[in-house]
Amino acid sequence: MTENPPATADDDDGREPVAASSDGEPAGDSEHSGDSGPAGGTEQSGGDGPSPGVPDESNLPSDDEVPADVQKYERFTKMDGAQYERVNDFIRERTYVTAREWAIARLCADFRTETGVEMTKIGENLPELVPFMTDTYTPQAVNQARSSFEDKVRKAGATFLYGAMCDFFTAEELDDVMYESTEVAKFLLEVEGVDLSVEEELNAEERISSVMREVRQASEELRDE
Repeated sequence: MTENPPATADDDDGREPVAASSDGEPAGDSEHSGDSGPAGGTEQSGGDGPSPGVPDESNLPSDDEVPADVQKYERFTKMDGAQYERVNDFIRERTYVTAREWAIARLCADFRTETGVEMTKIGENLPELVPFMTDTYTPQAVNQARSSFEDKVRKAGATFLYGAMCDFFTAEELDDVMYESTEVAKFLLEVEGVDLSVEEELNAEERISSVMREVRQASEELRDE
Protein backbone atom coordinates (compact mmCIF):
# COMPACT_ATOMS: atom_id res chain seq x y z
CA MET A 1 0.00 0.00 0.00
CA THR A 2 1.21 3.49 -0.75
CA GLU A 3 0.23 6.52 1.27
CA ASN A 4 -1.30 9.52 -0.33
CA PRO A 5 1.15 12.16 -1.60
CA PRO A 6 0.93 15.35 0.45
CA ALA A 7 -1.48 17.91 -0.99
CA THR A 8 -2.52 21.42 -0.07
CA ALA A 9 -4.35 22.26 3.12
CA ASP A 10 -7.64 22.67 1.27
CA ASP A 11 -7.81 19.53 -0.84
CA ASP A 12 -5.95 16.86 1.13
CA ASP A 13 -8.34 14.09 2.14
CA GLY A 14 -5.67 11.57 3.13
CA ARG A 15 -6.86 8.93 0.66
CA GLU A 16 -4.74 6.51 -1.31
CA PRO A 17 -2.97 7.84 -4.43
CA VAL A 18 -3.58 6.67 -7.97
CA ALA A 19 -0.84 5.35 -10.21
CA ALA A 20 1.05 7.90 -12.28
CA SER A 21 0.78 7.91 -16.07
CA SER A 22 3.76 8.14 -18.38
CA ASP A 23 3.66 11.97 -18.45
CA GLY A 24 4.00 12.17 -14.66
CA GLU A 25 0.39 13.08 -13.87
CA PRO A 26 -1.89 10.77 -11.91
CA ALA A 27 -3.84 8.66 -14.36
CA GLY A 28 -7.40 9.90 -14.81
CA ASP A 29 -7.09 12.60 -12.12
CA SER A 30 -5.69 15.81 -13.53
CA GLU A 31 -6.75 17.94 -10.56
CA HIS A 32 -3.94 16.49 -8.49
CA SER A 33 -1.23 17.46 -10.96
CA GLY A 34 1.63 19.38 -9.42
CA ASP A 35 1.50 17.55 -6.09
CA SER A 36 4.83 16.35 -4.78
CA GLY A 37 4.23 12.67 -4.20
CA PRO A 38 6.22 10.09 -2.30
CA ALA A 39 9.36 8.84 -3.95
CA GLY A 40 8.43 5.89 -6.10
CA GLY A 41 4.82 6.27 -5.01
CA THR A 42 3.00 4.20 -7.66
CA GLU A 43 0.77 1.24 -6.95
CA GLN A 44 1.32 -2.13 -8.53
CA SER A 45 -1.55 -3.91 -10.20
CA GLY A 46 -2.23 -7.62 -10.10
CA GLY A 47 -1.88 -10.15 -7.35
CA ASP A 48 1.88 -9.71 -6.86
CA GLY A 49 1.71 -6.18 -5.43
CA PRO A 50 1.98 -5.37 -1.72
CA SER A 51 -1.13 -6.09 0.32
CA PRO A 52 -2.99 -3.11 1.81
CA GLY A 53 -1.49 -2.08 5.14
CA VAL A 54 1.59 -4.28 4.65
CA PRO A 55 4.93 -2.53 4.00
CA ASP A 56 6.55 -3.24 0.65
CA GLU A 57 9.81 -4.78 1.79
CA SER A 58 11.51 -3.75 -1.45
CA ASN A 59 11.15 -0.10 -0.42
CA LEU A 60 12.61 -0.53 3.06
CA PRO A 61 16.32 0.21 3.64
CA SER A 62 18.54 -2.50 5.08
CA ASP A 63 19.69 -2.30 8.69
CA ASP A 64 23.12 -1.12 7.54
CA GLU A 65 21.54 1.84 5.71
CA VAL A 66 19.27 2.99 8.55
CA PRO A 67 20.78 5.79 10.69
CA ALA A 68 21.26 4.99 14.38
CA ASP A 69 18.79 7.61 15.58
CA VAL A 70 16.16 6.21 13.21
CA GLN A 71 16.71 2.67 14.52
CA LYS A 72 16.21 3.92 18.09
CA TYR A 73 13.08 5.93 17.27
CA GLU A 74 10.08 4.50 19.13
CA ARG A 75 7.36 7.14 18.87
CA PHE A 76 4.86 5.07 16.92
CA THR A 77 5.56 1.56 18.19
CA LYS A 78 1.98 1.33 19.48
CA MET A 79 0.86 1.56 15.84
CA ASP A 80 2.69 -1.57 14.68
CA GLY A 81 0.46 -3.47 12.29
CA ALA A 82 -1.96 -0.58 11.79
CA GLN A 83 -3.28 0.17 8.31
CA TYR A 84 -3.01 3.70 6.97
CA GLU A 85 -6.68 3.94 5.98
CA ARG A 86 -7.90 3.04 9.48
CA VAL A 87 -5.48 5.45 11.17
CA ASN A 88 -6.43 8.19 8.73
CA ASP A 89 -10.15 7.67 9.30
CA PHE A 90 -9.64 7.86 13.07
CA ILE A 91 -7.55 11.04 12.86
CA ARG A 92 -9.86 12.81 10.42
CA GLU A 93 -12.93 12.06 12.53
CA ARG A 94 -11.37 13.91 15.45
CA THR A 95 -9.02 16.53 14.00
CA TYR A 96 -8.56 18.78 10.99
CA VAL A 97 -5.44 16.95 9.71
CA THR A 98 -4.68 13.63 8.03
CA ALA A 99 -2.68 10.74 9.48
CA ARG A 100 0.19 11.59 7.15
CA GLU A 101 0.28 15.21 8.31
CA TRP A 102 0.07 14.17 11.96
CA ALA A 103 2.96 11.69 11.64
CA ILE A 104 5.21 14.00 9.63
CA ALA A 105 4.54 16.94 11.96
CA ARG A 106 5.73 14.80 14.89
CA LEU A 107 8.80 13.68 12.95
CA CYS A 108 9.63 17.28 12.02
CA ALA A 109 9.49 18.19 15.71
CA ASP A 110 11.68 15.24 16.71
CA PHE A 111 14.25 15.56 13.88
CA ARG A 112 14.86 19.29 14.20
CA THR A 113 18.44 20.47 14.49
CA GLU A 114 20.07 23.88 14.87
CA THR A 115 20.12 24.21 11.09
CA GLY A 116 16.54 23.06 10.48
CA VAL A 117 14.44 19.93 10.04
CA GLU A 118 16.14 16.84 8.63
CA MET A 119 13.58 16.37 5.87
CA THR A 120 15.76 14.12 3.74
CA LYS A 121 16.32 11.73 6.64
CA ILE A 122 12.61 11.73 7.48
CA GLY A 123 11.54 11.05 3.91
CA GLU A 124 14.09 8.34 3.18
CA ASN A 125 13.32 6.46 6.41
CA LEU A 126 9.58 7.09 6.69
CA PRO A 127 8.55 3.38 6.67
CA GLU A 128 11.08 2.71 9.44
CA LEU A 129 9.86 5.64 11.54
CA VAL A 130 6.09 5.24 11.17
CA PRO A 131 4.62 1.72 10.84
CA PHE A 132 1.53 2.77 8.87
CA MET A 133 3.56 4.76 6.31
CA THR A 134 4.81 2.28 3.74
CA ASP A 135 6.66 4.37 1.16
CA THR A 136 9.55 6.82 1.15
CA TYR A 137 9.03 10.55 0.56
CA THR A 138 11.10 13.23 -1.11
CA PRO A 139 12.22 16.18 1.05
CA GLN A 140 9.76 18.32 -0.92
CA ALA A 141 6.89 15.96 -0.07
CA VAL A 142 7.84 16.01 3.62
CA ASN A 143 7.94 19.80 3.60
CA GLN A 144 4.57 20.00 1.85
CA ALA A 145 2.92 17.79 4.50
CA ARG A 146 4.58 19.85 7.25
CA SER A 147 3.34 23.07 5.68
CA SER A 148 -0.17 21.67 5.29
CA PHE A 149 -0.22 20.71 8.97
CA GLU A 150 0.90 24.18 10.02
CA ASP A 151 -1.70 25.91 7.84
CA LYS A 152 -4.51 23.75 9.24
CA VAL A 153 -3.44 24.34 12.84
CA ARG A 154 -3.40 28.10 12.28
CA LYS A 155 -6.86 28.07 10.67
CA ALA A 156 -8.26 25.79 13.35
CA GLY A 157 -6.79 28.04 16.04
CA ALA A 158 -8.36 31.15 14.51
CA THR A 159 -11.71 29.37 14.18
CA PHE A 160 -11.64 28.23 17.79
CA LEU A 161 -10.67 31.61 19.18
CA TYR A 162 -13.37 33.35 17.18
CA GLY A 163 -15.91 30.89 18.54
CA ALA A 164 -14.65 31.58 22.06
CA MET A 165 -14.56 35.37 21.68
CA CYS A 166 -17.79 36.03 19.77
CA ASP A 167 -19.99 34.80 22.64
CA PHE A 168 -21.30 31.89 20.54
CA PHE A 169 -20.52 29.45 23.37
CA THR A 170 -21.60 29.77 26.96
CA ALA A 171 -18.87 29.35 29.57
CA GLU A 172 -20.03 25.79 30.24
CA GLU A 173 -20.11 24.90 26.54
CA LEU A 174 -16.63 26.31 26.08
CA ASP A 175 -15.39 24.16 28.94
CA ASP A 176 -16.87 21.12 27.17
CA VAL A 177 -15.11 22.03 23.93
CA MET A 178 -11.81 22.42 25.76
CA TYR A 179 -12.28 19.12 27.58
CA GLU A 180 -13.01 17.19 24.37
CA SER A 181 -10.09 18.82 22.56
CA THR A 182 -7.74 18.08 25.44
CA GLU A 183 -8.78 14.43 25.57
CA VAL A 184 -8.09 13.94 21.84
CA ALA A 185 -4.72 15.69 22.10
CA LYS A 186 -3.71 13.60 25.13
CA PHE A 187 -4.70 10.40 23.35
CA LEU A 188 -2.54 11.25 20.34
CA LEU A 189 0.40 12.02 22.62
CA GLU A 190 -0.06 8.69 24.38
CA VAL A 191 -0.12 6.89 21.02
CA GLU A 192 3.20 8.60 20.26
CA GLY A 193 4.62 7.15 23.47
CA VAL A 194 4.37 10.20 25.72
CA ASP A 195 3.72 9.09 29.32
CA LEU A 196 1.62 11.75 31.05
CA SER A 197 1.15 11.49 34.80
CA VAL A 198 -2.18 12.39 36.40
CA GLU A 199 -0.57 15.45 37.97
CA GLU A 200 0.77 16.62 34.60
CA GLU A 201 -2.64 16.17 33.01
CA LEU A 202 -4.38 18.13 35.76
CA ASN A 203 -1.82 20.93 35.61
CA ALA A 204 -2.16 21.18 31.84
CA GLU A 205 -5.94 21.26 32.03
CA GLU A 206 -5.84 23.98 34.70
CA ARG A 207 -3.46 26.13 32.66
CA ILE A 208 -5.66 25.78 29.59
CA SER A 209 -8.81 26.61 31.56
CA SER A 210 -7.12 29.64 33.09
CA VAL A 211 -6.09 30.95 29.67
CA MET A 212 -9.57 30.42 28.26
CA ARG A 213 -11.12 32.32 31.19
CA GLU A 214 -8.82 35.22 30.39
CA VAL A 215 -9.74 35.03 26.69
CA ARG A 216 -13.44 35.07 27.50
CA GLN A 217 -13.06 38.01 29.89
CA ALA A 218 -10.99 39.98 27.37
CA SER A 219 -13.52 39.30 24.61
CA GLU A 220 -16.36 40.53 26.82
CA GLU A 221 -14.46 43.75 27.43
CA LEU A 222 -13.86 44.20 23.69
CA ARG A 223 -17.52 43.70 22.85
CA ASP A 224 -18.54 46.24 25.52
CA GLU A 225 -16.28 48.97 24.11
